[in-house]
Amino acid sequence: MGKPSHPGNMAENEARAVVRNLRTSPRKLNLVCQSIRGLKAEAALAELAFSKRRIAGEVKKALESAIANAENNHQLDVDRLFVAEASVGKAFVMKRFRPRARGRVGRIMKPWSRLTVVVREREEAA
Repeated sequence: MGKPSHPGNMAENEARAVVRNLRTSPRKLNLVCQSIRGLKAEAALAELAFSKRRIAGEVKKALESAIANAENNHQLDVDRLFVAEASVGKAFVMKRFRPRARGRVGRIMKPWSRLTVVVREREEAA
């Protein structure tokens, strides 16, 4: 039974990759995503390869996956791809507790994130 399949709302000149459950806060992940938004795919990969942020490696994997999806599933030209969107969302938050003074407790929040990378093929200059 189940629901009917939902057609994707993507154009024919773009491809995407979604990474769920990244172990970092959305705020920190968004700093890395800001550095690649709007860049050509090659420049974005170079930016992520030399970034000092820990999560940049995972973002690089997601971008490589989006590029591979564009090439293999949508037959797009890899040389004309650019990062159209790099959006970050909240996943779940693990809640942990630590004992503090006078019988109190300190709550520790361990956030997880979700990342969506969309690459789009540039139109040819007329």
